[in-house]
Amino acid sequence: MKRIAKIDPWKVITTDVKKDKRVQESLTAIGNGYMGLRGNFEEGYSGDSHIGTYLAGVWYPDKTRVGWWKIGYPEYFGKVINATNFIPVTIQVDGHKVDLAVDDVKEYRLELDMKAGVLNRSFVWTKDDTEIAFTFDRFVSVATKELAVINIEANVQKGSPVIEMTPYLDGDVENEDSNYDEQFWIERDRGLKPYPYLTTKTVENNFGTERFTVTTMMSNSVSGLAKEDSSESDMMVAENFKSTVSEGETVSLTKLVSVITSRDVEESDQVKTAEAILAEANEVSFAELKDAHVSEWENRWNNADVVIEGDEASQQGVRFNIFQLFSTYYGEDPRLNVGPKGFTGEKYGGATYWDTESCILPMYLSTTDEEVSKQLLVYRHNQLEEAHVNASKQGLDGALYPMVTFTGIECHNEWEITFEEIHRNGAIAHAIFNHATYFGDDSYLLDQGIEVLTGISRFWADRVHYSKRNEKYMIHGVTGPNEYENNINNNWYTNTMAAWTLRYTLESLEKVSDEKKASLNITDEELGQWKDIVNNMYFPKDDELDVFVQHDTFLDKDLRPVDSLKPEERPINQNWSWDKILRSPFIKQADVLQGLYFLNHEYSLDEKERNFDFYEPMTVHESSLSPLVHSILASELGKKEKAFEMYERTARLDLDNYNNDTEDGLHITSMSGGWLSIVHGFAGMRTMTGELSFEPYCPEKWDGYEFKLKYRGRLIKVIVDKENVEFALQEGDALDFDLYGEHVTLKDSVKQALQK
Repeated sequence: MKRIAKIDPWKVITTDVKKDKRVQESLTAIGNGYMGLRGNFEEGYSGDSHIGTYLAGVWYPDKTRVGWWKIGYPEYFGKVINATNFIPVTIQVDGHKVDLAVDDVKEYRLELDMKAGVLNRSFVWTKDDTEIAFTFDRFVSVATKELAVINIEANVQKGSPVIEMTPYLDGDVENEDSNYDEQFWIERDRGLKPYPYLTTKTVENNFGTERFTVTTMMSNSVSGLAKEDSSESDMMVAENFKSTVSEGETVSLTKLVSVITSRDVEESDQVKTAEAILAEANEVSFAELKDAHVSEWENRWNNADVVIEGDEASQQGVRFNIFQLFSTYYGEDPRLNVGPKGFTGEKYGGATYWDTESCILPMYLSTTDEEVSKQLLVYRHNQLEEAHVNASKQGLDGALYPMVTFTGIECHNEWEITFEEIHRNGAIAHAIFNHATYFGDDSYLLDQGIEVLTGISRFWADRVHYSKRNEKYMIHGVTGPNEYENNINNNWYTNTMAAWTLRYTLESLEKVSDEKKASLNITDEELGQWKDIVNNMYFPKDDELDVFVQHDTFLDKDLRPVDSLKPEERPINQNWSWDKILRSPFIKQADVLQGLYFLNHEYSLDEKERNFDFYEPMTVHESSLSPLVHSILASELGKKEKAFEMYERTARLDLDNYNNDTEDGLHITSMSGGWLSIVHGFAGMRTMTGELSFEPYCPEKWDGYEFKLKYRGRLIKVIVDKENVEFALQEGDALDFDLYGEHVTLKDSVKQALQK
């Protein structure tokens, strides 16, 4: 196993400055839901590096460039854009610029403290007869979202060098993934008072989308260094501090940064707002700012931490997942969602995918306040009008939610995604169902949710066609969750979720008020059509194999297991042509099994097992979304070794760089996988029937595990070891639930032996 970081239950630690440098930058990214950045070096690094600072909701519509334009094609590809680099502090010793790409250092240590949400770095720098111990501390405050804090100390251990520190703000940034090296920002304003600041604005675009203005301001406090001067130039402002430092002395610089965007504050008020944030931050010490930040992280961990006994690699993995998720999104802003790379990279454009509903929501239901998960549903309802526009561009009725979006309008630039991967509509509907059944609360469903469901159902009703020969409704020309097949007919998962959505919408309409139903303009004829589709949808199945068939011609492929591949061929998406991949039987991620996971309560154990045994051996798991689904199903089927293998893959996907792509950024939207594999998998928690149930077991490699979950006003602690499971009610009223199929009432605590 390739270990990039040392194993530690609460930290990500690396001690080799140059090894897997870009991967290190991804692994040590930090954020607070409002902004975030990769683990770049304050003093700079002349070697290979990916500098990235990103702001939530700030993006740019990059023109779609294709050889053959097709009607309905998105005009632009929306992408998260690199913003002003606010961490730089050039450090010079006796006129030599400190640069770890070329300089000699010892005792190097890069450490992400996940419990505190702080990035620490230290090393001893040597040159000639001079030796200096540097330490760096950085965090983006969870207590004050617009504030970032950097503290640098330099202790002279040998010599009496001249140390110079130059903190600056750099707006001359670009995206690595831009077309033709575009610059996305222009300078609007800069100045040195009241504090040095830089205001930039996204360049003009031809699509009428919002242009963003961002003001970044810094305040620098020093000890042991004298201020030399301040300076400004195009897209940059700086201050300079310099002194001769004697052996044994320590100098320090604390850089406070406030970042204000036009999403919240008009450009004319941004400088004043940024100044006020820095003035308030300057009233307290670095330690006090850090304590306020750490205290907020403590509150988040209190409800969400998972404790694993006997396996520190597993422990580190699940905490890393939770930390990066909560660093990316915590529900404070209904205009935001979860980008696939969060604040850690630019790949996939940084926009919203169906990953949120399929992976993020199920975890957030249990680990955050109800309002946090509800915000994810509100986000989609707020974009319902745009979903209607997306459908109309395909010449269809109803609402088609985008595969990729910032505003609700589809902005993905691949044909097979934009036009064919329409199954994402099913995930949006399932999220509404998941929320209602988890909380036992239909209020959102019967108000905003039913509007979303009706729009999606109208899309499905128009997208199907009736096959007279088969006397069945079918859906042709799609891409299912397995993106290693395009333009296929009757993907079982897509057809299943379409019929299920129509059925769920019909059931939900029985509960809404007459007034609400009237506002939806649903006719009896329309309801009759939906019922007919539900009753007569075509679901491909093979009676001989007794499995659901992934799509009409899947069984005609050269079916063979993944272990028939040579090691050097994997991952196939980095070694094979796309044509070869499309013709192969290899499955990128759960497809049929995704449906059995989503609608777990509607299929028998035998059906799940037959399909799992058929499809999993052909699955290469080259999507980060794949392992969690397989782990949960494997646990349910008693395939404990496979469940644990898939747990390790999802929990340590980036820590161990399983797919050889962590350098591009972390797989944020699948990072719920570790938590879900434990709670829904090893502990067997289910809520889809509206009732809470558990079937826990302890993985062989663990001595035990425990977690907390929020459920309908309660906070429950679950403790599992090799012999017993214990439930402790920490907040809320008594609760009834099922344990191994038996009714249990939880008033204080319940302890029971594990069933083997």
